[in-house]
Amino acid sequence: MPAGSSPKRERQYEHIKESAQDRGESAERAKEIAARTVNKERARSGESKTASRSSTQDMSSSKRGGQRSGNRTGPQGPTRDQLYNEAKQRGIEGRSHMNKDELRRALDKKG
Repeated sequence: MPAGSSPKRERQYEHIKESAQDRGESAERAKEIAARTVNKERARSGESKTASRSSTQDMSSSKRGGQRSGNRTGPQGPTRDQLYNEAKQRGIEGRSHMNKDELRRALDKKG
């Protein structure tokens, strides 16, 4: 962490670093992920002297992380793999050759 970082950013750094290590990242990679994430958040909130355009105009790290986690039933709905697994459970023939839209239609018909 840069000198003069707030206690909040120090805690955030440690939390992100520990989470990355819990997911199986190496200690060095976990430190890099934590530092980049915290630095981006500092830039977005105006806490750093310099900030790149991508740091300030890009989606926030917390929002991006929220989109990546969980069931992933966002704007595009379930993933192709989720649809495939449901088709497998329902016994839909030819599912391995179907794309996401075809799987969705086949599931709607069988539904």
